[in-house]
Amino acid sequence: MANVLDLRRRIRSVKNTRQITKAMKMVSAAKLRRAQERAFAARPYAQMLTSVLESLVRRTDLFDASTGETRHPLLMERPEKNILLVVVSGDKGFAGAFNSNIAKAAEKFLASRAGQRCSIDLEPIGRKARDLYRRRFQAAVYEQRTEEYDEGLSKHFETIRHRRAEVEIAGEHPGMLNKLEFDEVNALTHSIVERYTRQEIDAVYVVYNEFKSVIAQRLVVEKLLPIRKLGTREITAAEEMSIEAREESARAALTGGISIEEPDTQEMDEEARRFGTANVEYLYDQSPERLFHDLLPRYVATQLFHSMLESVAAEHAARMTAMDAATSNASEMIDSLTLTMNRLRQAAITKEIIEIVSGAAAL
Repeated sequence: MANVLDLRRRIRSVKNTRQITKAMKMVSAAKLRRAQERAFAARPYAQMLTSVLESLVRRTDLFDASTGETRHPLLMERPEKNILLVVVSGDKGFAGAFNSNIAKAAEKFLASRAGQRCSIDLEPIGRKARDLYRRRFQAAVYEQRTEEYDEGLSKHFETIRHRRAEVEIAGEHPGMLNKLEFDEVNALTHSIVERYTRQEIDAVYVVYNEFKSVIAQRLVVEKLLPIRKLGTREITAAEEMSIEAREESARAALTGGISIEEPDTQEMDEEARRFGTANVEYLYDQSPERLFHDLLPRYVATQLFHSMLESVAAEHAARMTAMDAATSNASEMIDSLTLTMNRLRQAAITKEIIEIVSGAAAL
């Protein structure tokens, strides 16, 4: 059994740990406020872009009357033989079950596609997903071939993919969420759009944490490509927060000074919807094909960027909740150790008194 000195050392160690977890909770709360504001600030742009496209669709047919083909490859649906799965995880730990839940959702998606004779490319966003899939799957192998023409005056470069497994890692993006910028997401979206246009992939799914408020989150699997209906999100799987998780998040938010209510965006949504459905004749200088060519990739990039913003906010909320629980557990452990130490001290004092009284009685 530990003595009083050991218990004092342990209490001191737990107190130091509690100070660290409390500081980490306050840091996560401050970062959550900024991430929440940034995610909410990006919504008007996404809604207005959707309204512009809806307005364009109402006045322009999506299919070319002469050829019968769609006006943009992103609107074309094909059998899902090659699938790209974008997994948005975190870059750091100490966030409770945040990263493990994302991994479980991605694993369910992979299990649902097993045996369907389709190949899946993984695009992990964040270090946690990258480290997980590096241990489980192998990276894609590409071969660069160069052919010369006209006696070396011109060259042709070609990239050939050598697939060795059903599931492979097509790309890695660690550290992107530390300082999330739209240009990086736009470059990633440009690569995805090019692969979809070249028919290297037939569908694109993204796994992330949808964030509305601290107590209103859910883990979703959303289909990005092909675009079936503008302004409508195609959620193929979703998992809501449990009642216990909501209560823990609410308690951590109240102690951290974070509001648990969702922002009121009804007026903004009605204004954007009014713009998209207004009976006004617009004159477009560019052709419908040109407009769709420029706006649809930006629409996909906006969706992916917004999903990453919400995932960043959800990660900070999960870390704040985890650190609040760790602080509470540390306080309970300190109380328990202090009680045990006081009992040992009292027992030692009682023993000494008994020895003194017994000695005096013997005399």
